[in-house]
Amino acid sequence: MQGKTRLSRRLNMDTNRVEARFEDGTTLAIDCIAVEDEYGNTPAQRAELDWLLYNKPLEYAQLVLGGEIEHHLSLGCEHGRLED
Repeated sequence: MQGKTRLSRRLNMDTNRVEARFEDGTTLAIDCIAVEDEYGNTPAQRAELDWLLYNKPLEYAQLVLGGEIEHHLSLGCEHGRLED
């Protein structure tokens, strides 16, 4: 949402959504389960989505809203890499 000033963002663990509130009163919620179902095709991709969600929810939201999450996951999953 370009041009809007974000007042707050948070991960609501009860609803599994990233929620953002803007100064104009607009509230936006991203359904993280739907994102994982759509883009988490491998265990590594699901781990990366989880890592982003818990460690960088703003970056997670920006990637989803900007349509860049699929590209991000295609670059390789560095943060959520599963150890052998």
